[in-house]
Amino acid sequence: MRRLLELHRDQPCGAVRRLEVEVGRPTSRRLVLRYALAGDPGQLRLPAPGVPARADELWRSTCFEAFLRRDDGPGYLEFNFAPSHEWAAYGFAAYREGMRVAGEIPAPRLASQRTAQGYELTASLDLGAAANTPWRLAVSAVIEEAGGGKSYWALAHPPGKPDFHHPESFVLDLAAP
Repeated sequence: MRRLLELHRDQPCGAVRRLEVEVGRPTSRRLVLRYALAGDPGQLRLPAPGVPARADELWRSTCFEAFLRRDDGPGYLEFNFAPSHEWAAYGFAAYREGMRVAGEIPAPRLASQRTAQGYELTASLDLGAAANTPWRLAVSAVIEEAGGGKSYWALAHPPGKPDFHHPESFVLDLAAP
């Protein structure tokens, strides 16, 4: 399924015309997210891909994100994917509470490419033991322009400032296979 991410109303972004995500579940254990940005990649902060590695605070620059919450409770997982191919995975007990590094999550497979029309990043996640669970999904991105300005994109924005963790952001149902 392909969905358009919406730009948060308080942060303009002149370098990006469109940002969408394609969500797929090719097997019961695997979740694939392909972020496609249409715009001028020369006006964005997009570090060259490096060796995939776990890192913190990726949201401080260009970062693509996904949040997964089970239907049966308030806990959720957060995933961050950077153009550098650094990544992060966190678990939360409830809305912005009980944050921990999700050490049980295997490293995602990341691929990216810069084109004349934009930029694409694909993240393939192994959901492991939770694969047969129905999930609610929130998808978002922080885009940093070359001049330092940031814009915030999501499937849904709750009222107020950008908040990708907010329960109203979890708008996609991801049924158990």
